[in-house]
Amino acid sequence: MGQRALVLGAGGHAATAWELGVITGMADAGVDVRDADLIVGTSAGARVGVQIRSHLTLEELFQRQVDPYLQTKEPAPPVDFTQWRANFVRAKEGSGDAVTVLKRFGALALQAPLGSQDTRRNMIAAALPTQIWPERRLLIVAVDVESGERRAFDHSSGVDLIDAVAASGAVPGIWPAVALGGRRYMDGGVYSIDNADLAVGCEHVLILTLPARVPPLCTATLEAAVDTLRHSGMQVDVVHPDEAAQAAFASVGGNLLDPSVREAAARAGREQGRRTATAGARR
Repeated sequence: MGQRALVLGAGGHAATAWELGVITGMADAGVDVRDADLIVGTSAGARVGVQIRSHLTLEELFQRQVDPYLQTKEPAPPVDFTQWRANFVRAKEGSGDAVTVLKRFGALALQAPLGSQDTRRNMIAAALPTQIWPERRLLIVAVDVESGERRAFDHSSGVDLIDAVAASGAVPGIWPAVALGGRRYMDGGVYSIDNADLAVGCEHVLILTLPARVPPLCTATLEAAVDTLRHSGMQVDVVHPDEAAQAAFASVGGNLLDPSVREAAARAGREQGRRTATAGARR
């Protein structure tokens, strides 16, 4: 049997809860994707990747999303999202190649106050059931704020797991860039919301990801990655949030970073996961 990869995309608390819900629902229907040979996690997907590689059961992880007594206490960031999005669009639409755009995103990342870095790291640590890199391969994606270079950290990178997750989710202009190995890193979602191309070489790739917003606030598209993977002879399945999940996101005004979305998104994801696994079994 060829190697299998699970790709988990970005999208704040909404994506975290929805992805965990889908994975739990698929397991309910007899399809357990936690034993993938490779997991690629970006931002929210990095959190999910760490959680499903941990010692906790899927039911325990699911309950941490839907039970108010088990949820971590994380406030929604106090950000003017209209202005934030305008800044991002302006940086994206400026002249230059993808690396130049990523450097402009990096400039936005450096504007976030450093004083919130320890608080942010502590919140991430509290939300994760382990602080030790898993034995099975997990890639956590971030982008260098100065060079625009994408980095995929794993257990051999010599960086702390919590710091890698924090860097992967350091949304420019919202959360502070994270220092790793003398460099500073921001959210891997500014390169690609999913970074699915990093799964190249695996026979089967399952991608759980929110669709990129319009206009997209990243430099590489899922469509291009899927084309590359399929042209390499790989089987690729993509799962996006269904109508129920989208309705859950809309219930908080579409603010994917609002932690109050977790319960509705996780429950919608679980139902979708059951249907997804059942439909796959019929193929």
